[in-house]
Amino acid sequence: MPVLSGAEPFVHDGSEDIGVLLCHGFTSSPQSMRGWGEHLAAEGFTVRCPRLPGHGTRWQELNKTRWPDWYGAVERELASLRGRCRSVFVFGQSMGGTLALRLAQLHGDIAGLVLVNPSVTTVRPPAALLPLAGHLVPSVAGIPGDIAKPGVRELAYDRLPLHATASLRGLWRTVRAELGKVRQPLLLFRSAVDHIVEPVNATIVLDGVSGPDVTEVVLPDSFHVATLDNDAPTVFAGSVEFAHRIHRERAEVLA
Repeated sequence: MPVLSGAEPFVHDGSEDIGVLLCHGFTSSPQSMRGWGEHLAAEGFTVRCPRLPGHGTRWQELNKTRWPDWYGAVERELASLRGRCRSVFVFGQSMGGTLALRLAQLHGDIAGLVLVNPSVTTVRPPAALLPLAGHLVPSVAGIPGDIAKPGVRELAYDRLPLHATASLRGLWRTVRAELGKVRQPLLLFRSAVDHIVEPVNATIVLDGVSGPDVTEVVLPDSFHVATLDNDAPTVFAGSVEFAHRIHRERAEVLA
């Protein structure tokens, strides 16, 4: 299946000190993370942003996949980074944040997490009907490109594949049930206005993780896809500062 132009994975080999795994969101593609990845690369970090299975092609392909497929892709990239870099971080946007949390639950040696509008649930009443609707129709209209900045486009599907969406809900349940296992330093960016992920998601994550180093930053001028929005420079700079700080603290402990 041909990959959409711009949806290709992002790879940069930089320092052996700090590696970053970037995880994009549901129905999206590495395009939404490319600016972030390029910023991290310019700082000298080693960066990997895989294209998750079923993404960046056609929504019908996403409907053939399930959350273990998406998780498997990021876990393989994590293994590659762990073999190369001294401190490995996972940064995720939306469902990419969900996958980042799952990685942290199962891999305690991850140095830290940076999450942008992570999703772990939805309280919208129509969502409860999606599993039933999936037996009747393969997809419904999606809401790609929730971005405040004029003229910026997210390369994402305009349809919501319902079988894949039902599997996403399974990932949410799995991650929520084990949030207490997330003990790594965590920096969470939340958009003040987000038409996709409700504020309760950040609340659940922040209340559920058990690490002592947890920070929330509210983004005042961005919608859901903040990595492509007005506050992207805040996210990029904050994540670099966070990674340098945690890496330095880890080195001091080992010295």
